[in-house]
Amino acid sequence: MIRLIALMLVLTLSLVLHPTPVQAAIAQPDRIPLTLELLQDRLRNPIQSDGLPTVDLHGLVIDLRPENKEFRDQFYRLVQAQIQRPGTPIGLDLSYSLIQGDFQVSQLGLRAPLYGQALTPIFSPTEQEQLQRDRRRLSQLGKLSKSLLSTANPDLQATTLQITVFRGPLKLMQSRFLGVADFTNTFFLNRVEAQGVQFAQISDWSQSRFSQPTSFAGAMFAREGRFRSSIFFAKADFDQAQFQGEVNFQSSEFQATANFNRAVFQQTANFTRIQWQGNADFAQTRWQAQVFFSRGTFSRALFLADAVFEKAALFREVRFNQPVNLRGATILNRADFGYAGFARGAYLNVPGLRFDSDQAKIVGNPGRIGRYISVPTLEGNENLLRELVRNFRHLEQIPDANQIEYTRERLRLKELRQQVVGININTAPPALLTQIGFTVEQATEIVRYRARSPFRSTTELLSLGAIDLATFINVRDRILAKEMMSSPQEVWSRITTGLSWVGLGLLLLLSRYGTNTWLIFGVGLVAIAYFGVLFWFVDRWRRLTPTPILPSPSETVWVMSGFSFLCVAGFSAILRNAENPLLTLLSVGAIAVPIPTLLLILLYQQGRYHPMMDTSYFTEEGSLRQLRILIGRLPVIPRHEMFRERYMPILWERRWSWLNYFDFSFNNLLKFGFNDIRLRDENIPGLITTLVWYQWFLGILYIALLLWTLSRTIPGLNLLIYFK
Repeated sequence: MIRLIALMLVLTLSLVLHPTPVQAAIAQPDRIPLTLELLQDRLRNPIQSDGLPTVDLHGLVIDLRPENKEFRDQFYRLVQAQIQRPGTPIGLDLSYSLIQGDFQVSQLGLRAPLYGQALTPIFSPTEQEQLQRDRRRLSQLGKLSKSLLSTANPDLQATTLQITVFRGPLKLMQSRFLGVADFTNTFFLNRVEAQGVQFAQISDWSQSRFSQPTSFAGAMFAREGRFRSSIFFAKADFDQAQFQGEVNFQSSEFQATANFNRAVFQQTANFTRIQWQGNADFAQTRWQAQVFFSRGTFSRALFLADAVFEKAALFREVRFNQPVNLRGATILNRADFGYAGFARGAYLNVPGLRFDSDQAKIVGNPGRIGRYISVPTLEGNENLLRELVRNFRHLEQIPDANQIEYTRERLRLKELRQQVVGININTAPPALLTQIGFTVEQATEIVRYRARSPFRSTTELLSLGAIDLATFINVRDRILAKEMMSSPQEVWSRITTGLSWVGLGLLLLLSRYGTNTWLIFGVGLVAIAYFGVLFWFVDRWRRLTPTPILPSPSETVWVMSGFSFLCVAGFSAILRNAENPLLTLLSVGAIAVPIPTLLLILLYQQGRYHPMMDTSYFTEEGSLRQLRILIGRLPVIPRHEMFRERYMPILWERRWSWLNYFDFSFNNLLKFGFNDIRLRDENIPGLITTLVWYQWFLGILYIALLLWTLSRTIPGLNLLIYFK
């Protein structure tokens, strides 16, 4: 027993005194102070890093405080002399070092003129080209704004302006700066690697240029971080950065991807007037104070997926050239897209967007912002769409609220269509599954899974190992997941769903689900013109033999001219307001053409052989003329003799008599007018009566749709309905 205890003690001591390689790799060495002798030794013996000589100053304590002025001056002079040597660029490695006092990179780099053509021979052709690229850009900006270069003495030129050039790579991984870190007005021709760097005081990178990829991943900015008017020519990585103070990127430019994924902004963030030429990735970021993206330009996509905005996010006057991804984002205050511009194909993708407070709202230009909000599917987004409608109604932006409702019903229409024609993955045989896009292995896996438990949602397919995302996207519009039912129940369910699908489709095509008044007016004008010509044709074109009863050529010209005028007005309204004008016109035709055409064919097949052949079928009340609401009257006059005495046949021989047919069509559809024109009740073919009653029935439906649309689009009436 004593031997066992002794053996364990020896093993323990050996582990403590001789750590394993893994433990040694994890443990960080203690920093040692940088002395002048150690500095000179490191400068004489640079290490090789990524193929370039590098001054190795990592893991040190570098004291640059004012009380250590003599060492500070020697440090800047010696390091500057080393890294400015002609030939191969020499890098500087300050990783894991602690820098005490203020740090100024301008005392390390090479000073070069910002304007003009004079370039020192120390730069290689590649470096000179990089400098010339920036100079050309500044020259173009100078031409646009001469006032920036004006001075008290016009003979002075801007060639006196200079920029610090840092040729080699700069490594600041896990470094800690206790004082102010000044990197302003510096052109970094090589990489800047600052993963995990910590700035305890202000960190100023204003007017700097980063020619190669730059990484501040995991960096911590305890105080203000300034990147004002900086240019990132290559990828900029701020992944998981912690901005505990204010951050300012105003007027900067990102010519490649900017990655701020999972960054945290605890104070105000200023991203105004920025040119984002690559993708801007702010996914999973957290904004605990206001953020300003105003007056910027996003040339590529903006990713804000799963971002959390605790305060206001301002995107005023921003230009979006590609979609903005707000999937799963959380808004706790206000997202302002006022005066934002969206290029063709740009929109706000907001599935899963959450409003988690009473102050949460989306603001934008009234009547415009709603058109740029996109939700791909109805499933899982019902509450979001309801919140968006409520958001815009509280802001009294009725057109935007209606647009969101229209979007919601379009998604519902897509869902209904899928339920009618889609393939139920809970009942479809394997052969049908392979026919719609699944492989044999995938179909077998689906059958095996549903044998244990039926699918409740199509997204459950992604839980199967055999089905990848590409396959799911390819087939998702052709499949559905429903409970198994008996055949009669299945047939009846598809019939009722199909009727709902057709009805909702007509509402969307004819009135954009009650959100567009001009569209429903355009449909009404086309219907009035069509039935007006139809009634004129039935009444005036009766027979060819033995005695012709036909309209005069001039009357025909006037009728067709009136028909063309009304149709042009109606078509113009439909083309300007319908999302798919052709389908809207086809829907109007499907409702108005087949039944009247059948009635006309039957009418002219059997002919007309009745008394009063030379008298119009249509009569008007001659006792008075006034604007009257005719929704309560029927299109055929009563049989009572006293009523017949008040109604007289419309005149045929007048040049303006053709207007009566359009007047009757207007009254019969809209149920109000000046002249009370009706169909006579005697000596009239039943097919003509059926035709008139058919339009009257369509008029009832049209009036209901028109009043519903007006109630949703007139601001005062709308507020009375929704906030009573």
